[in-house]
Amino acid sequence: MKLPPFGYEAPKTTSEAVELLAEYLDQASVLAGGKSLVPLLALRLARPAVLIDINGIRELSGVSVTDGQAVIGAMTREYAAEESHAVADTVPLLAAALPLIGHEAIRSRGTIGGSLAHADPAAELPAVARALDAEFVVRGQSGERVIPAAEWFEGYLTTSRRPDELLVQVRFPTAQPGTGVSFQEVARRQGDFAIVGLAVSLSLSDGAISDARLAFAGMSDVPVRATEAEDLLAGERPSAELFDEAARRATEGIDPPADLHGSSEYRKKVGAATVRRGLRAAADNAQERQ
Repeated sequence: MKLPPFGYEAPKTTSEAVELLAEYLDQASVLAGGKSLVPLLALRLARPAVLIDINGIRELSGVSVTDGQAVIGAMTREYAAEESHAVADTVPLLAAALPLIGHEAIRSRGTIGGSLAHADPAAELPAVARALDAEFVVRGQSGERVIPAAEWFEGYLTTSRRPDELLVQVRFPTAQPGTGVSFQEVARRQGDFAIVGLAVSLSLSDGAISDARLAFAGMSDVPVRATEAEDLLAGERPSAELFDEAARRATEGIDPPADLHGSSEYRKKVGAATVRRGLRAAADNAQERQ
């Protein structure tokens, strides 16, 4: 299917891109990897007046670790992050989720920032960002601002980025010793979007859970933190009974969407199963990281 007509700009610096966004505002779409935008264009679900291609902005790529944070440039390819030792060592939950995104060819083009700016609630990276309280750095002509993950995701495919702002970095807190992680998902086929996904981070101290983080994908129009389950887990020692109760609390207040892939009740049952499975896996590898 042919794409609709649009203007095309290819800035070479972040400043140039920001100037273009300020000029065109909501008439513009930003092209990063294109794995989500190009299909939307082909289906006429997006019809921007101008496409701002930021693939030539080298300063937006790369991974660095500083002050307890892993800082990932928005244009960093998902496959590059997947192969990064820095990501594996400092943000193991992100490293666990990345191989589940689409297929290798898709990850070689898709970008960290592109996925998070697209904000598909069934995608892996939004759940990881929400679980870890990631920070989003956006830049406009008036300067930079930092948006916490709890405020970034506003609704289906909707974020708090303003039309004149560009996402330039995503900052993840580095994992502490004794932190175990797991990303669980159920999908029709390998590489499909998750029917239900779950990002889990679990920290142990002297055998007890000192910090628990769980965020669902595919259970709402935004990634959802299971805060009641997190509160239950804090201070307790891992056990099958504890994880069963955490699964119940994680899903009892959620009303998932129903579609051709499953009913709301089916998603709740699958969600509970992913909580039990994810907590067991995270507890096991937390002990290995102590």
